[in-house]
Amino acid sequence: MKKITFLTFLLLSCITYSQSKKFEITGTIKSLEDNELLESATVHTERLKDSSIIAYTITNSKGYFNIGGKTADAKVKLVVSYIGYKPYTKIISVKDQNIGTLILEPANVLDAVVIRSSAPITIKKDTVEFNVKSFKTKKDANVEDLLKKLPGVEVDDEGKITVNGKEVNKILVNGKPFFGNDPTITTRNLTKDIIEKIQISDTKTNAQAFSGEDSDGENKTINLTIKKENNKGYFGKTAAGIGTDKKYEYAGMATRFKQSERIGLLAGGNNVNSPGFSFGNQRLQFGGNNRSFGGGQGIVTSNNYGLNYINAFGKMFELSTDYFYKNSESDNKTTQNRETFLADGTSFTTNSNNTSFNESNSHDASVDFEIEIDSTFRIDIESDFNADINKNTYTSASESFNNSSTLTNDSNSNSIADSNSKKFDNEVNLTKMFGDRGAFLRVELTANVNNSDTEDLVKSETNIYGDSPNQIIRDQFSDGNTDKTKIGSEVTYRYPILSRLLYLDVSYEYSNTKTQKKRSTFNFDKNTNNYTDFSDLLSTDFEYQDNVKKPRAKLSFRNEKWSTSASIAYLNRTLKNTDFLRPETNLEREFNNLEYGVNIRFRKDRTSSYRLRYNFKNGTPSLSQLQPFRDESNPLNIVTGNPELAPTKTHSLRFGASNFNWKERTGFWAFGNISLTNDRVVANTVIDPNTLIRETSYANVDGFYSVQAGGSYSVTKKWEDFGSLKSEFRVFGNHNKNINFNNGVQYSSKATSISPRIGFDFMWDDILQIRPSYSISFNRNTYDIDSFSDKNFTSHDVLISTSTFLPKKLEWRNDVKYNFNPNIADGFQKSAWFWNTTLRYSILKDQGAVGIKVYDILNQNTNARRVATEDYIQDSSSTVLKQYAMLTFTWKFNSLGGEGKKFEPKRGRRYH
Repeated sequence: MKKITFLTFLLLSCITYSQSKKFEITGTIKSLEDNELLESATVHTERLKDSSIIAYTITNSKGYFNIGGKTADAKVKLVVSYIGYKPYTKIISVKDQNIGTLILEPANVLDAVVIRSSAPITIKKDTVEFNVKSFKTKKDANVEDLLKKLPGVEVDDEGKITVNGKEVNKILVNGKPFFGNDPTITTRNLTKDIIEKIQISDTKTNAQAFSGEDSDGENKTINLTIKKENNKGYFGKTAAGIGTDKKYEYAGMATRFKQSERIGLLAGGNNVNSPGFSFGNQRLQFGGNNRSFGGGQGIVTSNNYGLNYINAFGKMFELSTDYFYKNSESDNKTTQNRETFLADGTSFTTNSNNTSFNESNSHDASVDFEIEIDSTFRIDIESDFNADINKNTYTSASESFNNSSTLTNDSNSNSIADSNSKKFDNEVNLTKMFGDRGAFLRVELTANVNNSDTEDLVKSETNIYGDSPNQIIRDQFSDGNTDKTKIGSEVTYRYPILSRLLYLDVSYEYSNTKTQKKRSTFNFDKNTNNYTDFSDLLSTDFEYQDNVKKPRAKLSFRNEKWSTSASIAYLNRTLKNTDFLRPETNLEREFNNLEYGVNIRFRKDRTSSYRLRYNFKNGTPSLSQLQPFRDESNPLNIVTGNPELAPTKTHSLRFGASNFNWKERTGFWAFGNISLTNDRVVANTVIDPNTLIRETSYANVDGFYSVQAGGSYSVTKKWEDFGSLKSEFRVFGNHNKNINFNNGVQYSSKATSISPRIGFDFMWDDILQIRPSYSISFNRNTYDIDSFSDKNFTSHDVLISTSTFLPKKLEWRNDVKYNFNPNIADGFQKSAWFWNTTLRYSILKDQGAVGIKVYDILNQNTNARRVATEDYIQDSSSTVLKQYAMLTFTWKFNSLGGEGKKFEPKRGRRYH
């Protein structure tokens, strides 16, 4: 019977699709009050029977629109929306037609009735707003499922979100953070049904938004607005799972909404390398340490707990605070095989095996105050506290062979390291605006304190063979302390040359960072049977100061289409190091450099933009690179700084473009980066051919450059009463020239890589979803030194994700990944199939679900990797999560919206 129903539905869908009729409607939109052509008005067509969206578009700069679609209906509703105007609606016949000029009436802000726009997309200056109801998803979709349906938005398997190729670095709920800085907690656990609008804009600080400044446009912010009637009540989810091989996971979340007040709790734990707050989400609870799909390094057991509180007290004061606690244990074993090439044409090989076990406890807390004294004066205060306690047990064994496969040296090491660190960061931002031309004064004050204590017990044996054999045995205990304090301030004044168009910003930045670092190392003394023999060689005691003074001027212009700026700064930096154990290595260097840049952004219209940016910057060498201290903590790699290093000078040019056609549902974005660097700081290593001991210092080199480019084109095809197909092609490439040293010989290398990818997302209503993709990576390394041979690498990845939703309450998901890397060395796995599957059945009126998942069905999960650099090739593999099966249960509760009183305390009636 089910098969007959399915075939009947399929037949009816095909008949309906074949009877669909194409239409194209054109016209012009004007305002009633001043007869102005309205750019970026949203025009869409709806079906009369269910108000579902058929097609939509945006008017151009002349108010013109052209909207086309395909439907089996005889009549449709045409809707025109624009901010500040009443929506225009009209029932029209399905045919090609020009409906002339449509006039929009201004909305009366005094009206008691609020008219909610049904437009799928609304343009508000620099913000694009999507109406959630206009984008069809499965019934219990979360925010991540919804984001994948929006034009220009991409979400990868780790939950990373990009918009028009730019990364989303902030996700807000009603303008406020939901839970810390992890966006997946928000996107994977808030459901679509409580969200009304999704707003996407360039990321700005609170101070920038308050003063009306333009951002750099490199990152995006997503704001989720909850329906007003849904902003009261409770929302939450719980999940638990138990599996084979003692695998388990649990998670819970509860959030209370009450107008401006929000209180949230989180708890989660597992031993399957899950992020911790996936809450039974089928595909997303699979993954490695960094939320990767499969792979990952080591096995991690973790427990996470969090608390979040947000509230507004009147119109002046807002508070946002959260606290997270995490404890974890990670166990990992790594095998490495590295071949290092020398300038004389020879090479040597190092094989190593490492084992590590880490125990960690961390506390993170933050408190943010937003105080808006009036419409011209704002104060922002941010405080963050972090405390980490770590214990790491590490063992290592390595062997090195020369070009004749003769053992040259070997080493064994065991260490137990304990660390306790505390970090306290504070920032106060005061912004005062003057007049109505855009002038303001901003003062930023920062104070950061960082303290860490370490204890380290090391036992090692290093054997050097050959003509001058030697044995280095160490049995040492070290304790160290680092205190770092940074005090800084920046004052900025904006003077409007032309009101709201042309500005001059003058600023002065000052910071002073003081670091005190002491490490005392003691050898084991057999006479005292304790660690009492102080080692001058491996101990340090120094004070380091970094003083920065930076005056800066910036001229900027901005109107509806253009945003341009030019800036210049003078950087004065003084580095001073005082070594109390080795006064001869004391160091003081002063650097004085100019920095400048130009930024141009052009918005052709509200759907396409272009950006060009040029910068010249200086990079100061680090203390370890400058300090002439001979670091012999690793007897096989001795490092000495170079106090004569010059600052790195880098010219960089970046280009970006994006264009999205709302009518055709096509999207395009591209970028290109070019950087040229002189006086780049690189390591200069000389290897003793007999012992293979490395002596490393640092040097400046010229001639480094890097070219990167990439782009994406996507198109979405929709079929009425059937489904949709999204196709995307993207490609990334880079070409770098590096200047390095090999055994004292300077050489250059060029590395080129190209990685195209093609992917599809087919959705057949609530029945089936298929997401196949294929990517290939081409890599080529060439050298200008005869003793190095050119290298080529190619790898392939195929990913197929499927979801079926038949029968109605059953959901079956599969993720299959195939990787093939023929360049991996013998002894390492060159290819692997990785398959996860999940079955989930809804119960308790769709509020609960039971499921079973199987991780790595084929038991082929691997973590083999190949890394190729200028002078070595390294193959490695490490511990990975192996096959298991798990039974899960998930339950969610929601009293928001119409059921908002369900969990609210009852009150007695009040009589008058």
